Amino acid sequence: MLLYPNLDDLLSKVDNKFTLVTLAAKRARKINSLLSSDYRQGLEALAPAKKRLKVYKPLDIALEEIVEGKVTYKRLKNEVK
Repeated sequence: MLLYPNLDDLLSKVDNKFTLVTLAAKRARKINSLLSSDYRQGLEALAPAKKRLKVYKPLDIALEEIVEGKVTYKRLKNEVK
């Protein structure tokens, strides 16, 4: 069960749950790829200042960034010809 960030807070930033999952997964993968290269100290740097934990997981960081508005998305229009 997700305690923090609150699911309602997360859903207020996106239009549906599918978008939330996709957005969080893409950001977490990007964070993970940064960390798997020689960027190990970046995990603590990306973690929120109030919660500098060494066991922070990329998905936790991604969800926190979505709530804070640091990660957003833009819905593209499908043009039908």
